[in-house]
Amino acid sequence: MEFCPKCGAILILDGKRSKCAKCSYKSTEKIKIESSEKIERKISPGVVKEKDIELLPVTAAICKKCGHNEAYFWSTQTRAADEAETRFFRCKKCGYTWREYR
Repeated sequence: MEFCPKCGAILILDGKRSKCAKCSYKSTEKIKIESSEKIERKISPGVVKEKDIELLPVTAAICKKCGHNEAYFWSTQTRAADEAETRFFRCKKCGYTWREYR
């Protein structure tokens, strides 16, 4: 970003040269404008460890494996941010884990 040496305003690009919109200063040098952005994307679905399972809330859900009617549940954002979260369930009786997309 370049500034006007006369008034201190930001110089704007006019073709390949720059000029001041405030005081009509014109630069004789070519200005090279660069822009960069570094984005780090970390995607890691939530992992539930056996020791943490008793801390999870319980809901009424029928296990597809043993038919028990209670399961622990948690939700995680596994897809894009503008899409619904994924709900995971783990049967309290047999430990079978399944997921539900909304």
